[in-house]
Amino acid sequence: MNQPTTHEEQLTFLKKIEGQVRGIEKMIEEKRYCVDIITQIHSIIGALYRVENEIFKKHMQGCVVNSFKGASEIDKDRKIDEIIKLIARFRKSA
Repeated sequence: MNQPTTHEEQLTFLKKIEGQVRGIEKMIEEKRYCVDIITQIHSIIGALYRVENEIFKKHMQGCVVNSFKGASEIDKDRKIDEIIKLIARFRKSA
């Protein structure tokens, strides 16, 4: 499938998240306080949600909008189904 949008700007954030995960590994190795570790984990989860939101936003603004500008009703229906399934999957994991 042709990918009209890119997400390179998210790589910077993902590299920061990767560093945070390594930091948690070190905290565990150093037997740091549980609450401090949990706080760092929560920070990573929030950062991942921000990355997810940006990618989803670009998908809606790029891929979905482009699909709706096209003439193909089949493609429009596929995009609608894709978004509905994605939202349903998010609800299950929440």
